[in-house]
Amino acid sequence: MPDLSTIIKAYDVRGVVPDEWDEATSRAIGAAFAEFVVSDSGATSVVTAHDMRESSIPLSRAFAEGVISRGVDVIEAGLGSTDLLYYAAGSLDMPGAMFTASHNPAQYNGIKMCRAGAAPIGQDSGLATIREWAQRDSYDREPERIGTVSSQDVLAGYAAHLHSLVDLSGIRRLKVVVDAGNGMGGHTVPVVLSGLPLEIVPLYFELDGSFPNHEANPLDPANLVDLQAAVREHGADIGLAFDGDADRVFVVDENGDPVSPSAVTALVAVRELAKGRGTTIIHNLITSKAVPEIVREHGGEPVRTRVGHSFIKEEMARTDAVFGGEHSAHYYFRDFWRADTGMLAAMHVLAALGEQSAPLSELTAAYSRYVASGEINSTVADAPAKAAEVRSTFEAHEGVTVDELDGLTVQLPDGAWFNLRASNTEPLLRLNVEAPDEPRMAELRDQILGMVRA
Repeated sequence: MPDLSTIIKAYDVRGVVPDEWDEATSRAIGAAFAEFVVSDSGATSVVTAHDMRESSIPLSRAFAEGVISRGVDVIEAGLGSTDLLYYAAGSLDMPGAMFTASHNPAQYNGIKMCRAGAAPIGQDSGLATIREWAQRDSYDREPERIGTVSSQDVLAGYAAHLHSLVDLSGIRRLKVVVDAGNGMGGHTVPVVLSGLPLEIVPLYFELDGSFPNHEANPLDPANLVDLQAAVREHGADIGLAFDGDADRVFVVDENGDPVSPSAVTALVAVRELAKGRGTTIIHNLITSKAVPEIVREHGGEPVRTRVGHSFIKEEMARTDAVFGGEHSAHYYFRDFWRADTGMLAAMHVLAALGEQSAPLSELTAAYSRYVASGEINSTVADAPAKAAEVRSTFEAHEGVTVDELDGLTVQLPDGAWFNLRASNTEPLLRLNVEAPDEPRMAELRDQILGMVRA
């Protein structure tokens, strides 16, 4: 057994196949997962799904062999997006495992695991135990039987559930360019968005885990270029880009300009608050400060969290929040088992656009109040020392507030702020800056980068 600490990280399993993990490793992780969910909740069945990568089917089948060896049954949902797996774990009320490496290159694969009801499993909530047991690959408990493997198609149920949450049937007709990036959006979008007043212009819907057109990572602006061009070429009302496992969505307006995930968070938050079924909205600390402002203006209560889906989901459960959003375009819904779903967020944006006559750029302008730098990475030899140097420079000034909820966040009296966070896995510092206007943002960004990179 290889050293599993290299592939089992804070939130999931992720590594190069077969160099870092293979079917034997997946079988051991499957057995450990089964043993964990039995001890954790008495589970008797788990559900799996997989993306379109060449290694996904062999890995998921080996995982299933490990699960049934511990006397637990497996329901295979087959090809699906990560949020489809969350739907299956929620609607079937059983633990789940999704085989995907999300936006990573073709040679990678991974597993995202959850408890019944799509509750997260992370480093501090079971993943460390699963890693330990898989590494040991031996158990004292003798199962009474070998589990069974069966198949169940949940795609139609997934689509129906989304339609029950956002009704698009009465909107004005929209032309929508969708870039699936050869990922799982090419499988789910035709089912979820069919039969609606939408003209879909598809880009790269062919499922291909080698990603022949561009990386399935819309967070990188280079991977939005084709979508932006297609929106302009077709005179579309909106463009949507999904990542490889389609749990994230990025939006561009009718001009081909990106709509920030913070603006999408604010827009969806307002729609969820309007339902009158809750007031708490979660946002991580590097979303725009427009988000908590807008939430309060609409009678909501914003709650600020660290970056990372496990922290968002924990706070959603603790506060019974109706919605949560992250700068990375993960969007979480109480009505979707507090899990993240790019498709549901996209449907909210389509509904907001189609329920009125203004173009998307005008609609989203009200949610975009400040200028942000986006995340900028710097390679450093000593991240804590650099962060301490930056802190000491700023905290001495009057009117400056500092906190360390996640890295270093500095609020300046002129309304600008920045966050400097160390990477968990690389010698990097990640910088996010926001200011009232472009010149001030650029000035502050360059000042901090000058210190970090000196």
